[in-house]
Formats: sequence, structure tokens, C-alpha cells
Amino acid sequence: MAQLELFRPPRRPWNTGRIIGPKPPFKPKHIWGIRQQLKTADRVRDLALFNCAIDAKLLRCDLVKLRVSDVAPGGVLRARATVLQQKTGRPVPFEITEPTRDSLASWLQRWVGVRTTGYFQAAAGLVSTSAHGKTPGPPTSGCN
Repeated sequence: MAQLELFRPPRRPWNTGRIIGPKPPFKPKHIWGIRQQLKTADRVRDLALFNCAIDAKLLRCDLVKLRVSDVAPGGVLRARATVLQQKTGRPVPFEITEPTRDSLASWLQRWVGVRTTGYFQAAAGLVSTSAHGKTPGPPTSGCN
């Protein structure tokens, strides 16, 4: 039986022929195309999160922890915001551009009943609230 394994051809690696390593950044035409797709599909929440991600250049774990009160305290959208980065613990200031403010405003209008201190995930219904009616904390998984 051991002799049969000696003559078996080696297994082909799973990533043979695939592009591996860092991916190139989005080009402006790709960003525009994604925004148009999200607008035509009426995916207001996804468009707001995508625009925030482009503006802030945040990792996904920092993006989903973004609070409504970080970008719109008291219901007024800010022109600039600051978020603590989970990986380094440093504050990351970023400007909220006009398209992002427009998409955030339209998304917040859809979710009028949402507490302004809640997370984007909780507002979108991705995280259930506890029995006491409080908004849950951020997800505990780290960045990938």
C-alpha cells in the first residue's frame, strides 16, 4: 500500500492559475459603476456603507462598527468624522463627501424610527435587539 502512494502524482494546488496576493485598488470608473448598480437596485443602505468605505478607507470591521452618531449626531450630517481603528487603536479622521452625505441622508430617512446611537448593522436589521429593547454592542470578531 505504501508503494502505491509513492507512484501517485502530487495533488494540484488549489490556487494554480489564480491571481493571488494584493489586489489592485478600484479605479474611478469601477467606483462609479458600483455606485450606479447600487442606485438602480435601490440598495440605499449598501450605497451608504460603500460610500463611507470609499471616503474613510476603513477596514470592514471598523466600517460595521460605525455609529449613526459618528456621522450624524442629533440628526445633522457632519462634513468630517473620526473613528478609532480597531487594529491600531488610532483615530482615523475622514471627510464625508457630498455623495456620501446624500446617500446617508436618504438611508437615514428610510430608517426614521432607528435610535441615532445605534449601529448601522442594528439599523438595517442585521443584528437582533435584546429582550430589554437595547441595541446590542459591536460584533466581537476581529478584522480579516
